[in-house]
Amino acid sequence: MAQEKVGMPTMNSVKDSMIDFGVGLGGGIIYALSAGLFGSGLIGGLLGAGLAGSVIKGTRGTAIATILGFQTIVGASQGQARASSASGEVM
Repeated sequence: MAQEKVGMPTMNSVKDSMIDFGVGLGGGIIYALSAGLFGSGLIGGLLGAGLAGSVIKGTRGTAIATILGFQTIVGASQGQARASSASGEVM
């Protein structure tokens, strides 16, 4: 039997979601602090994601590290695109 995808919220599901939010917030704080120490580039992002993912244990830590790795690459590629388009402008 498949689990329902959408349903009525229960007190337990709200509590679980709030815990997930808090864990994500903690991982984000750790990442932000490590980005301040190591920088926000590729190496700093790698170290920050590794640190945040290792502090938050289990599947939540894995998810945080995965999302931060994805975010680091997307942010770097968008930054490169902005820099290349800005360098082509003439004022």
